[in-house]
This record gives sequence, C-alpha cells and structure tokens, in this order.
Amino acid sequence: MILSEFVNQLEPSLTLKISAKAKDMKRQGISVIDFSVGEPDFLTPDNVKSAGIEAIKQNYTKYTQSDGIPELKQAIIARLKEDDNLVYEPKEIIVSTGAKTSIYLALAATINPGEGVIVPKPYWVSYPEQVKLLGGHPVTVDTKESNNFVMTPDELAQKIDDRTKAVILNNPSNPTGSAYTPEQLYAVLQIAHKHKLFIISDEIYSKITYQDYVFKRVVSVMPEIKSHAVIIDGASKAYSMTGWRIGYTAGPENIIQAMKKIQDHVTSNPVSISQKAALEAFSCDQSFLNERTMEFQKRRDYLVQAINKIPGMKANTPQGAFYLFPNVKSLINRKHPNGTIRSSLDLCDYLLEKAHVALVPGEGFGASDNIRISFATSMDNLQEGVRRIASAIEQLQ
Repeated sequence: MILSEFVNQLEPSLTLKISAKAKDMKRQGISVIDFSVGEPDFLTPDNVKSAGIEAIKQNYTKYTQSDGIPELKQAIIARLKEDDNLVYEPKEIIVSTGAKTSIYLALAATINPGEGVIVPKPYWVSYPEQVKLLGGHPVTVDTKESNNFVMTPDELAQKIDDRTKAVILNNPSNPTGSAYTPEQLYAVLQIAHKHKLFIISDEIYSKITYQDYVFKRVVSVMPEIKSHAVIIDGASKAYSMTGWRIGYTAGPENIIQAMKKIQDHVTSNPVSISQKAALEAFSCDQSFLNERTMEFQKRRDYLVQAINKIPGMKANTPQGAFYLFPNVKSLINRKHPNGTIRSSLDLCDYLLEKAHVALVPGEGFGASDNIRISFATSMDNLQEGVRRIASAIEQLQ
C-alpha cells in the first residue's frame, strides 16, 4: 500500500466540506447564507495591507529566517509583555504559517508514536487528526454542556495514564465559544503540572472575548508551568488575516528550537510579505480590536436570544470567539418530505438544502448533539439566516 497508515486514519474536515458545498451552491446562483466560516467578516486593516504592499514594492520577497524575522519576533515579545505581562526571549518565539501549523510543529517536536495526547471534547477538528498523523493517540475528554463545556480537574485526571504525554487546551474554544475562568484554568493546570504533562494552549481567540469574561493566558495563571507549556496565537482571527497565514508559538527554548528544526525542513520560513504585514498588525494602535469585539458581542447577544427561541434548539452563551454551539438533540428523528433527521449532519444537510443556510455539524467536533453557528457575518445575514432556520425547522414533523 502506497498511503501511510497514519493518513488512512484521518477524517476529512467537515467544516471545509460544508463550506465547499455552500460555495458551489452560490456559484449556481443560489442565495446561501454561510454560517460555517471560521474567519471574521471584517477586512484586514488598511495599514496592515499597506505594510504588505510596501514589502512587495521593496522586493521583500526572498527567504527569511526560518523561525521568523527578528523584528516580528520582537513585536510579538512586546505584545505579550504589554498585554499579558509575560516575558519571552527571541529564542523562545517561533513564527509559522498559521496557528494550525504552530500546533502541528509543537506536537511533532514532542510526541512519540503511541503516546497519548488529551483533547477535551468538543474539540477543534484538527487536534485529534494531527495527533494521529504523528502516530500519537488522541484521548478525548467528554466535557459537560451543563458546565459550559469546560474540562474539570477530575475529568482530566481520570484520563491520565503511563502513556499520557500532553494535553491540548483551547481557550476560548472553537467550536463552543466557551472559556475557562482563571480559577477553572488554574485547577486544570495543577493536574497537568502534577503529572508533568506538556501543555499546548491554543489561544488564537485571545483577543476576541466579551465584557462578561476576563481572559488569562495559561502561563499568567500558573507561571511555574512555563518550562513545559507553549502558547499558540497568531494574526488570523483578531486581525482578520486568515489568508496571510501567520501564527506563532511562545515557549521554552528547547521546545521552540526543536520546532525550528522541523520548520527548517518543512516550510523553510513563513511568507516574507505576510511577516511584514503581521509586524504592522502587532505593532500598531490596538484600539480597533475593541471596536470589532464590541460588534461581535452585539451579534452574539442577538443570536443567543434568537436561537433559543427556536423550538428544538438550546444554546449556551459564549465568552469568546465567534461561534454558537446549540444543542439540537430534540430535533433528531424528526421527519421532512425527503427523509428523517438522524444526526446533526442530516440536520445541516437539510437546512442547507431547504433553508440555504450553511452550518457545521457537531460530528466533526466530537459532539453529535450540536451544530456550530458562526456569527462572523453581518447582522442582516444573522437575522435572515435565523428566519430561514426557524421556518425550515417549523416544517419538520
């Protein structure tokens, strides 16, 4: 067999599958409202775009340092110091082609075949797949909706055994929008620290949190884990730079330098032009981030109220990111003219075909009773999309 056993274990991304189907319908002239996308609808700021354009004009189009240009690493260090009072050195920072690559490099630098990586469920679709791709063993932890999908210390402790090497935290979370309070996070980190687990903290939504929540990075909450924890963040979500592909990792020098070794042989370096744009993003006046977050919060507040009015849907209020993760279990086994809703995947297919609204089924996140709704779109789209969803669900029997 030509294909590797690791590749054969991988599951396709449901988010990309739904998004592709929605785009195909749009090309056919169908008015589709897309609630599946995991990227802000805001544009990349003009000053950031200008920095990228200027880089091209200045012919900044050659290879750069593998782990990122020094001035960008310094800007990240300054951002972590100013925003989080964390101190890192240049050798403790690596810039990569997006936070997704950053997570993969962190896993590749630390996980041996057969070792366990704990992943709270619901999870972002790529966590278990990346672990499997490296020959590791993803160990999922079923969090409770009644606890806002936050993993408890006991839930973590019960999954740790002799093979356990690491734990992945996502705060705030994709797909749920849930976030750990500093107290909840500290309690979980105590368990991880006690068992000497390597901690990968995906904090890509750190700048998109709401007024009723105070975000703290893992190393801020428990400084003593700094020697065995990495922070993953980047430019994609907060700065609306998803296509520029810039993520970064802050962590202990030995881990970062191991990641650099791998990056040397995989991508050579992050895109030179994107690095210059990200330098401007991290260095400029950050006040526009609050303005954008306030707009996301307005959308969140509307959507929580509107979705909870639809019979058969029940949603918690997210503390961060731009997703709602309503429970749709009571809609399972309901019927429509072309069949029966057997899963959240069936429900999403039905709503795409009937209501022309693209949503992501919870199966891809390990939560078959839920669906993900992105509110990274206009209020007009949210209102029309909710109207269509409500109308289509009303027709179920």
